Amino acid sequence: MIKGSHFRNLAINRPPDTYGKLCLLNSVGQEMSRCKTSIRRGQPNPVYKETFIFQVALFQLSDVTLMISIYNRRSMKRKEMIGWISMGQNSSGEEEQSHWQEMRETKGMQVCRWHTLLES
Repeated sequence: MIKGSHFRNLAINRPPDTYGKLCLLNSVGQEMSRCKTSIRRGQPNPVYKETFIFQVALFQLSDVTLMISIYNRRSMKRKEMIGWISMGQNSSGEEEQSHWQEMRETKGMQVCRWHTLLES
């Protein structure tokens, strides 16, 4: 996860404190693995530059889904989802499916693309 753009905090008039959550799901939607970025405080265009590696057997690659969600961390441990995308078996759109396919074909090389978050 490299960076985000134009994140807004609708509740108050200041940039949000955001983090990304990545969940790897199997073919029936059960969580296989998860990880989070660190929190970027008060940044409307946060730069994460964090790499995550998931161990997936080659024969399972066509059956898994990677869910990527962005959250605004509010006070007192509360959080609200800003938006999400998914790649893999249950991709949220054509761009995400194309990105997933390119990642599979480049075999471990980094593939960077912008995605528009879907509202939660």
